[in-house]
Amino acid sequence: MKVPLLDLKAQFNPIKSEVMNAVEAVFESQQFINGPQVKELEKQIAAYSGCKAGIGVSSGTDALLCALMALGIKAGDEIITTPFTFFATAGCIWRVGAKPVFVDIDIKTYNIDVDKIERAITKKTKAIMPVHLFGQVADMDPIMEIAKKYNLFVIEDACQSIGASYKGRKAGSIGTIGCFSFFPSKNLGTAGDGGMIVTQDAVLGEQLEIMRGHGSKPKYFHQVVGGNFRLDTLQAAILLVKLKHLDSWSEARRSNAAKYDNLLKSMHSIVRPHIEPHNVSIYNQYVIRVPKRDELRKFLTEKGIGTEIYYPLSLHEQTCFKELGHRKGDFPESEAAAAETVALPVYPELTDEQITYVSESIKSFYK
Repeated sequence: MKVPLLDLKAQFNPIKSEVMNAVEAVFESQQFINGPQVKELEKQIAAYSGCKAGIGVSSGTDALLCALMALGIKAGDEIITTPFTFFATAGCIWRVGAKPVFVDIDIKTYNIDVDKIERAITKKTKAIMPVHLFGQVADMDPIMEIAKKYNLFVIEDACQSIGASYKGRKAGSIGTIGCFSFFPSKNLGTAGDGGMIVTQDAVLGEQLEIMRGHGSKPKYFHQVVGGNFRLDTLQAAILLVKLKHLDSWSEARRSNAAKYDNLLKSMHSIVRPHIEPHNVSIYNQYVIRVPKRDELRKFLTEKGIGTEIYYPLSLHEQTCFKELGHRKGDFPESEAAAAETVALPVYPELTDEQITYVSESIKSFYK
């Protein structure tokens, strides 16, 4: 049996005609930049996330970058974040000249350990950037309390968590700014790169919109230097089709995760995903923690089962950040997660037979 890590064709086929009609409509209009589909998607994503404004951008990475620029983050500033995340989180902080200040993770959720944030704050700290990793929102209430105490911005890196919720509030709606990615492999993915910024601050929303278009308002007049961060109309049109299915896809992922949980619960050597009771996860990934991780992954590959490691090296150990002065052992929980975790297929179209095959294959490896 073959079980790929992700099967985008299985998602696409049932909605193919609707997607192609949406794409054809854009070609008929020839409005490839800032077409009406972009505005409609911004409106719908803002409403879906419980926010006042949505600003479509060219990628999740550019969402983070644009957010930092709009908030005036500059050289010499410090941004507190996690070392266990996709590179863009810290990379965007670095690109605006600021310093990423890493805080270790909670080993149960893999999100930033809120109990360690306050001790990392200095006079140079300007913001906290929590990451809602693998589809589960970080512990936002204490983060917001700390931010209020020290007058800090909070930028939610929600690139893996659109539709996830924390105590009834949607990812991206709690901090100063929320950032989403529409990379094809995401729960809501498009046919290329794309992203969205959301905020509860309508004035800040206007600033973000200006920043994504080279800082121009009115056209050809620039009070600030922004970037070319626009979301293509074609991508927006595709996303409008897919957004209608997002909740059902996320529910299917939760159902598949529950099936894995049940099938693997007898394996005490396997640590299954821990979802806090106040959270609703979208399971952008289903990540287990196991002994002999690399050997297991090789075994599953031979069985035709796709897996992935998110992420094999903590950001504080990346060569490009060596001038931060970190060394192995500085963030032990992040390093342990990088060495021991592996993601299994969890996409909505998985069959019960495939999930059982993956689970039984894992059991057979350890037996």
